[in-house]
Amino acid sequence: MALPPESEELRREVREFLDQHLAGTSPVDRCRTWFGFDPEFSRKLGERGWIGMTWPNRYGGHERPASDRYVVIEEMLAAGAPVAAHWIADRQSGPLLLEYGTDTARDMLLPGIAKGEIFFCIGMSETQAGSDLAAIRTSAVRGDGGWIVNGSKLWTTGVMEAHHMIALVRTSPAGASRHDGLSQLIIDLSAPGVSRRPIRDHQGEEHFGEVHLQDVFVPDAMVVGEPGNGWAQVNAELAYERSGPERYLSSYRVFEELAASARGCEDQVLTVAIGEMTARLWALRQMSLSVAEGVARGANPVVEAAIVKDLGATLEQDMPMLAQMYANQPVAGPSSLQTTTDYLLRFSPIFPLRGGTREILRGIIAREMGLR
Repeated sequence: MALPPESEELRREVREFLDQHLAGTSPVDRCRTWFGFDPEFSRKLGERGWIGMTWPNRYGGHERPASDRYVVIEEMLAAGAPVAAHWIADRQSGPLLLEYGTDTARDMLLPGIAKGEIFFCIGMSETQAGSDLAAIRTSAVRGDGGWIVNGSKLWTTGVMEAHHMIALVRTSPAGASRHDGLSQLIIDLSAPGVSRRPIRDHQGEEHFGEVHLQDVFVPDAMVVGEPGNGWAQVNAELAYERSGPERYLSSYRVFEELAASARGCEDQVLTVAIGEMTARLWALRQMSLSVAEGVARGANPVVEAAIVKDLGATLEQDMPMLAQMYANQPVAGPSSLQTTTDYLLRFSPIFPLRGGTREILRGIIAREMGLR
């Protein structure tokens, strides 16, 4: 897939914006990128029309081609912009609502998302149900005009700052398949009965959290799609999550720093290592673009997205390790290459976990190939 000239023209505009707004941002802060929470930055993107870019005008969108959105996301991540506030809502919650949400939910939520003012998180994993989502225990029972939800979610990205959570819950007993009876509900995280707690990771950061739900009321208008159809909807949603540029650009900052350190260097081993990383980045970019084009056409490329995510997570883990192995830096004083390498080496263990573990993804791929 080749991007049209209009999208490449937009790329120049985005780069000028980022040069202005990210001046002075440290290399490590740039490494955080889609974990970097900055509501004011998200609102500025909303003012530029760079959130909800492909959505209909009636919902605050801008009806621009998918190639424009891809360029904006790619440039934001490559530059290390702090996009966490609006990230999940723009990437998957908004498109899910466009596809399956009620008119009430769309009118209430989508314009605010497009302005960079309403933030979402995704409630899938639980204590006894990590990658095995069909084992979730959070349940919802019918109430007067809606549903009463009880349970908890764990490892929820951005839950401490989000306004709403799209949660996968069980609304009826499993049938012939344990995937039956699952539904998605939009939960207002300020509602009575909701409590949240941050989870501090090994670097002292709090990107994740847990949320407990005790008799939380969710009106019928906040049901996403048909009750009981949640499993199919989640799979469609994960195609958005698994195939974007974030699946191969999370370690991009260390690649930039390593390439900069190699300019004028005659170390052939280092040159070959950078060439290998470049080739893998470019191949994954083409694969990701292909999946994005399929999603824009209305396809549901679940398996293709799983392949991009698996290969991308592998590359993201490899790049800081290769930088550590091949960097030829003076030992006197910390360098930007050293600080980014150190940070990403510590951060990289989560890459093959988020968005579905490597084992789950390879199971999906194997099933498509008829191997299981």
